Amino acid sequence: MAKNSVRKTSKTIFIVINIMIVVLFLLACLSPWLNPSKYWWIGFLGLLVPYFIFIILFSVVFWLIAKPKLALISAITLLIGWQQIFAFIAFNTKGEFEKTKDKNSIRIIDWNVESFNGLSKNRAIKKHTREDVASTIIDIEPDIICLQEFNSANNSNTQTDNISLFEQEYPYHYFSKDYKRNKGAYNSGCIIFSKYRFIDSGRIKYRVAESLIYVDIVKDADTFRIYTTHLQSFKFKKEDYDEIEKIKETDEEALAASKNIFFKMKLAFKRRGVQAKTVAETITKSPYPSVICGDFNDVPNSYTYFHIKENRQDVFLKKGLGIGRSFIALAPTLRIDYILPDNNFEVHQFDMIDEGLSDHIMLVTDLRLKK
Repeated sequence: MAKNSVRKTSKTIFIVINIMIVVLFLLACLSPWLNPSKYWWIGFLGLLVPYFIFIILFSVVFWLIAKPKLALISAITLLIGWQQIFAFIAFNTKGEFEKTKDKNSIRIIDWNVESFNGLSKNRAIKKHTREDVASTIIDIEPDIICLQEFNSANNSNTQTDNISLFEQEYPYHYFSKDYKRNKGAYNSGCIIFSKYRFIDSGRIKYRVAESLIYVDIVKDADTFRIYTTHLQSFKFKKEDYDEIEKIKETDEEALAASKNIFFKMKLAFKRRGVQAKTVAETITKSPYPSVICGDFNDVPNSYTYFHIKENRQDVFLKKGLGIGRSFIALAPTLRIDYILPDNNFEVHQFDMIDEGLSDHIMLVTDLRLKK
């Protein structure tokens, strides 16, 4: 009797947990339509979608063994949420990235360079990070470079004139200069470098965060537009990461830390909701074939991603494999950097390159304009 009672109780607990996860996952599936500027809680659920998927997959296997009929609940849930699954995981074979580019292709790099701070704590190593970042990029021989958290001084004699690291190979650039110091002598923001000339450029400023910028590029007989942006981050500092560690504890400090992290994340979700709407409305007005890339600071299971992407291609989903983490801190499931060409382009190849020079991983792709 006691064994049957324990078994029955355990089964009930598993069913309740299963249903709770299913309900939360189905709520998260509403993210393409719920703007976090109003429904901020959808942002938190979006971050949890990868874990929901893995738990529901496990429950399918578990119930197939224990009670096959109950496996239908989880299986049907996964079918309903197919859009979230296929935004999160790339199902391709991983091919070798060919360094030699086809002459008809356009090679684009996207990278948040973290203000050239690097990951090392060693000052001597950090001093050379800016040169290492530049040489790593130039060695791949891209045609267009989109960088976020880029900074540079106007004085070419200083160690912070980072534009000079690229301008010999890339004579054309457009810099958002969102943040200025020393009366404009030092600037930071998003930048686009190009081997090909611009016929137009522009900047759409957000209330907070780096801007959305674009350039219209002429290559042979083709004209196309490149956008890049850096959407609102959580603005976590070292003390915030320390507080995340405190959350693991069960004391008053952990509760205070949880509240602080929660409110920072809530504010970021709300701001990104507004910014994503601005980006989506802007890029649909492009008069030319276009590519939007950058650090969206949000996962593929978010309103931000779905709203900006819409009918565009995601080069990672086209040519990548697995979950494609692009931000190396906090969690192994954070793909927050993207290259999204419209359907005028064919995606030839894609790669992610981690040289330990930033807390983000570099994205590189070769695109071809369809004739």
